[in-house]
Amino acid sequence: MSFANQANVSAMPPGVTDPNYRPLPGRLGNLTAAQQQALDTLRGELQAEGHFVPERMDDATLLRWVLRPTLEIVCNRPSRESFLRARKFDVAKAKAMLLSAEQWRKEFGIDDLMVNFEFTEKEDVDKYYPQYYHKTDKDGRPIYIERLGKLDITALYNLTTQERQLKRFVMEYERFLSERLPASSKAIGHPVETSCTILDLQGVSITNFYRVKDYVFQTAKIGQDRYPECMGKFYIINAPWAFSTVWMIIKPWLDEVTVSKIDILGSNYKDKLLAQIPVENLPADLGGKCRCRSGCSLSDAGPWNPQQDGEV
Repeated sequence: MSFANQANVSAMPPGVTDPNYRPLPGRLGNLTAAQQQALDTLRGELQAEGHFVPERMDDATLLRWVLRPTLEIVCNRPSRESFLRARKFDVAKAKAMLLSAEQWRKEFGIDDLMVNFEFTEKEDVDKYYPQYYHKTDKDGRPIYIERLGKLDITALYNLTTQERQLKRFVMEYERFLSERLPASSKAIGHPVETSCTILDLQGVSITNFYRVKDYVFQTAKIGQDRYPECMGKFYIINAPWAFSTVWMIIKPWLDEVTVSKIDILGSNYKDKLLAQIPVENLPADLGGKCRCRSGCSLSDAGPWNPQQDGEV
């Protein structure tokens, strides 16, 4: 019998106020007996071995690890071993990947980063490489926008370093999990576990991309290996004709499930975005109607920020 045909044995997660919410298969509130057992086994082994960290190993988070695709790198290209969501939950591999991420957290210094790191150059960096969260899509997901086409690599690295950019990236991922997702979940009335990303390539320079590709690859790998199952939708807009070449470089670094969530759009992207994002939540310079007073890229507007500065 397939997982899809087995009865749900999982209780609805707490805090659900949306009467129309129906969890996806493999999520809390829609687990088969085998999936629930895998989750219980993973949690139990982590507790028994002294690895369990309650503040970041709740059931929803543990499911990210038992749901994530397992990859094997051969000659720098990933090949599928198994897709755990629909087939089987491999507890041993999930635990190994989670413990590897925990070790990475120590080596990267996440706890110290979240207390002491300040990206004081944010406003200046925004002029040359805008990267920001801004409001939510129709499913309640935080929207993350990156304007790679505005990248001025010389100006950027006169203001900051790749190391500081990477620390900022990780800090924002941590805030995404600890602040943005809980606030977005509360606002819409059901669990929100993923983001909606817009990558704008308008005016992108292939030369500039190659100069920043190491940073892009590092962030992609961190996202996939250390923060699994966080991508809900990913729109690449204003993709130039030469992007197919760049895409062939990036694509092997991503798993099949991630690739399936990506829409590559040209300049006629507006209708596609607005099918997923309320017009009032999309920045005006991307075809929406939002005009935050301090600029959408600096406002951090969203349910996680009740002191947002309003609109003009």
